[in-house]
Amino acid sequence: MEFLDIAEEMKIYPGEYLLHKPTSEIVMCGAYKKSEGLIRFLARGRLKEDKLENFQKLKLTKEEQKRRLRRRGCGGCKGK
Repeated sequence: MEFLDIAEEMKIYPGEYLLHKPTSEIVMCGAYKKSEGLIRFLARGRLKEDKLENFQKLKLTKEEQKRRLRRRGCGGCKGK
């Protein structure tokens, strides 16, 4: 997993995971206010807001994406 500095031309989507540099935590983006240069994010169950330069994007390799995004059902209906 690599961390990339966020440039002006990069897109940031709600629900995307970002690294918050001051706290060294991976947080979930809630909203990106490009005009104000702020990101609203969810960390430890609380909604917070901070400057864009305090974040980095996560870059996953293909193998990491496959491993992390593999979804399985609950299996509750499997035997019926």
